Amino acid sequence: MAVPMPRLRRVSTGDHSPVPRPTTHPVAVVADQTLTAAEARYVDAARAANTVRGYRADWTDFTTWCHTAGHTPLPADPATLTGYLTALAARGLKVGTISRRLSAITFAHTVHDLPDPTTGARVLAVWEGIRRTHTTPPTQALPLMPPLLHDVLDACPVTRTWTTPGRDPEPDLAGLRDRALLLTGFVTALRRSELAALDVDHLAEHPRGLVATIGRSKTNQTGAQPELVVIPHGTHPRRCPVTALNTWLDAADITGGPVFRPVSKGNHALARRLHPESMNTLIRNAIHRAGTDASGYSAHSLRAGFVTHAHLRGATDRAIAHQTRHRSLATLGTYVRIHTAWDDNAATQLGL
Repeated sequence: MAVPMPRLRRVSTGDHSPVPRPTTHPVAVVADQTLTAAEARYVDAARAANTVRGYRADWTDFTTWCHTAGHTPLPADPATLTGYLTALAARGLKVGTISRRLSAITFAHTVHDLPDPTTGARVLAVWEGIRRTHTTPPTQALPLMPPLLHDVLDACPVTRTWTTPGRDPEPDLAGLRDRALLLTGFVTALRRSELAALDVDHLAEHPRGLVATIGRSKTNQTGAQPELVVIPHGTHPRRCPVTALNTWLDAADITGGPVFRPVSKGNHALARRLHPESMNTLIRNAIHRAGTDASGYSAHSLRAGFVTHAHLRGATDRAIAHQTRHRSLATLGTYVRIHTAWDDNAATQLGL
């Protein structure tokens, strides 16, 4: 999709001073620049789609606030930014969300060849005060791992019985897809965006299972060096990720394109790929089917579950990072901190 190139329109305020109407796309270039179609495609590819969507939403929030308050969003002066930051803090937004809004503002000014307004002393002072006052520990997804993972898998339906007379039972494609998604997501420790982007052509057979090639990821934005993730055969047929994947693909008659897809009410796999956001809902629904409260779980629970379960079974941090592709071994500690807090701890030896 080519990058739009809107011109800033001017509207009148009550005091007749012109104020630019909010720009709703932070990647929009200024009116005196021209891009060919080919150049526009490259500009559009300069940031990951998820990043651009986030910038667009954050920039829209900022420009809407500016329009309501009578401020100019582009270029933004320090007083505008500190007023906006203070308003966000008063609304109770998390520090991480406010930080992302600042990044969008910086990016919008950068693509318009304007100075970064977030680096001034006034903005930095207010921002540091907000961080010290409102910073809270990040909310982490609960790890989904055995034995709960086994219960969730067992609760996924594999056959579908119809109420229509004379219609024979058939494979439940949604249930088979959920089983494949749960097992693949757990064993590969892929991020939800990587699971959604997985295509059949990315999977290669190996005597020990499958090998998935991840072209781009959070830590490999350009795809210069594709990353390999293994999907080993399981010892238990009903818990084997390779079997679950092949069963889903065969039942849904998928021979190419996206691996994980929506399933219609008529039990047909659709042509489009699952949206990353919908994976949160699918996984919570699967946990709910197993009779467990699904609050606190998300698609990231599979990745967190892999790290935690592998650590508890004696895998080294380096071996875990080989599969998760974490560049910092220290980051792995955030997944297992609660489970290891009890290890060799004198508080358990007080005899109370």
